[in-house]
Amino acid sequence: MTDLQQYTPGPANMAQIRKERGQNGEEKWTLVLVKDLRHSPEKVWQALTDPAHLREWAPFDAEGNLGTVGATVKLTTVGAPAPRVTETKVKRADVPRLLEYTWGNFDMRWELESLGGGTRLTLWTNIGHRFIAMGAAGWHICFDVLDHLLSGTPLGRMVGPEAMKFGGWQQLHAEYAKQFGIETLNWPPKAAQES
Repeated sequence: MTDLQQYTPGPANMAQIRKERGQNGEEKWTLVLVKDLRHSPEKVWQALTDPAHLREWAPFDAEGNLGTVGATVKLTTVGAPAPRVTETKVKRADVPRLLEYTWGNFDMRWELESLGGGTRLTLWTNIGHRFIAMGAAGWHICFDVLDHLLSGTPLGRMVGPEAMKFGGWQQLHAEYAKQFGIETLNWPPKAAQES
């Protein structure tokens, strides 16, 4: 049995949502995820910025390092039905504490706080309210995969439709939807579950 077959995500307790109003009065939703890692901020920073590390756990591939302010990097979404490539410009990169860039239409803000011998990693990202429980479930699994990777027990990247077929994702999706008081989408579609 592989590590991935033995993997079970923890409880849906690492995410919260915030609702704000935009400049034109529109609703803006932010997903906030927090994960305490047993690794130094420097090690976590490398996993957040280095393309080789990102390929092991993130839902996108990066064609360059995200660790330098002003760097322009192409990000390709993994697991999308058609490749989705977006270009981002790194807005902030305060090594090893704060990283900001956009991924498509999503603002990404990563904070790393030294915590004992480890790091408290916090991600803020905007997301449509309808998809916020899905995003929470997906990032929850990505953070678990990251933790295993940094611990030397890699699970392998689990993102997109492949992650959605995983029973742990479905459970997290339902738990986060209940926690956030939103309706779960019928996802993945029945045909995808049977393939």
